[in-house]
Amino acid sequence: MSSVSEALLSRRGPLVVAGGVFGAILLSSLANALIAVLAHVLGAPDDFDPLEPSSYIFLTTLGVLGGTVGWAVVRRFSRDPERLLRRLVPSVVVVSFVPDFFQFDDGEVTGVVALLLMHVAVAVIAVPTYRRVMPLSSVR
Repeated sequence: MSSVSEALLSRRGPLVVAGGVFGAILLSSLANALIAVLAHVLGAPDDFDPLEPSSYIFLTTLGVLGGTVGWAVVRRFSRDPERLLRRLVPSVVVVSFVPDFFQFDDGEVTGVVALLLMHVAVAVIAVPTYRRVMPLSSVR
């Protein structure tokens, strides 16, 4: 493939990127809503704030937007973005678990497990979206 056709394949307009990111936020929020409902059905406390829509939708939006910025930075500056992201994405997800472990008193095991699953759900939805709208095969 020529460098011109590779460049055309790897560049997306800002509306495509914004639409993809918005779609990832929407789908991630819906997945997290399902996780929250199931957590409550399975016994998570009703008054556990992180399982309230206002909390998880806001934090999901921040997570997807933060991931978007991180992906763009790695894509732009890394010599081997694919390799770096293969290590970075799981590491960031695991680090994002840390605050959840301080929620055991309020959320009990069911609530905390739901929060952990929410982080994974967001990554599972956002990463393929980033791949589609911000491909890593960009020509510098």
